[in-house]
Amino acid sequence: MTGTWINAAAVIIGGFIGLLIHSRLPERHQRIAFQGLGLVTLYIGVSMALKSHNALILILSVLTGALVGETLKLEDWVERGADRVKALFSIRDGRFSEGMVTAFLVYCMGPLTILGAMEEGMGQGMELLLAKSALDAFASVALAATLGMGVLFSVLPLLIYQGGWTFVGVFVASNLSTPVVDEISAVGGILLLGLSLKLLDIKQIRLLNFLPALLFAVGYWYLFQWIGIG
Repeated sequence: MTGTWINAAAVIIGGFIGLLIHSRLPERHQRIAFQGLGLVTLYIGVSMALKSHNALILILSVLTGALVGETLKLEDWVERGADRVKALFSIRDGRFSEGMVTAFLVYCMGPLTILGAMEEGMGQGMELLLAKSALDAFASVALAATLGMGVLFSVLPLLIYQGGWTFVGVFVASNLSTPVVDEISAVGGILLLGLSLKLLDIKQIRLLNFLPALLFAVGYWYLFQWIGIG
């Protein structure tokens, strides 16, 4: 998990720089930077969603995952965890939870997260994660400048999620073909589309409740292959 630890360090360093800028950045500049980030996220989300080879897998994954996530109340669990962290460190930041969740989704929904973590788990190096770390460092500057301290603490779910994919690489990555990874990335793209709507202040969506959709994308792909669809 060396690559993931480097990634977390890059986020923290970029986040600290963003916090220094935050106190000196006028609100109108913070707002336009936030909107710019939303537009970029919209573009990335669309490009990722188009990677799906079977729209039915994408639709079923998102719908089933959303229902399961809502039943489990995943976003409520994460928000309570964020509130505990906020209280533990006596942080006075009204956007702490929003910053933590938003940054986690930006950092972890892209294909580099899955491919890079699995590649490291398979012992094939961490070049992709190093590239991702550089990108995330710059993103964390913009995020922390607009959303504050919560961006730094997004490294906690990042370590869990990205580290989980590393262990997937250790045990089962040889069974995950490129089409499977594409379906996972497509679902991640849908989540980024939802995130862009939040960043652009168009619609507030409980995106963490959609996370199980990533797992359902794998399950539906194998199911469709087994029954000869797709």
